Amino acid sequence: MEQKNDLAVLYNAECPICRREIEHYAGYAGRRGLPIRFDDLNGSACAEWGLDPDEAARRLHVLQDGRLLSGIPAFLALWRRMPRYRWLARVVGLPGIMQAATLVYDHALAPAIHAMHRRRQRRG
Repeated sequence: MEQKNDLAVLYNAECPICRREIEHYAGYAGRRGLPIRFDDLNGSACAEWGLDPDEAARRLHVLQDGRLLSGIPAFLALWRRMPRYRWLARVVGLPGIMQAATLVYDHALAPAIHAMHRRRQRRG
């Protein structure tokens, strides 16, 4: 990445839920000229990120200042870079709320979305 303030997001464009959410963020970032890159894990991005495709599809990943973040910390990093969503990062980042959000994401949302992804892959 060129600037220290750049952020990169790795997401699954084949997942309708992921694609819709990330396309929303990408459109917002693009209209405001925010230095955020969005990489589809279904191309060559996984190798560049050092992740295998299944691992990458299990959750949202963000590369921020050379650090790989995943799950709720990745969402927080992304939301903090977008003025419209900074309030959400502040709320979700609060003690207690962050732990609850992490539990829900790690044990319910991310596994359910990944299971749907695996079913789509099996169907071809």
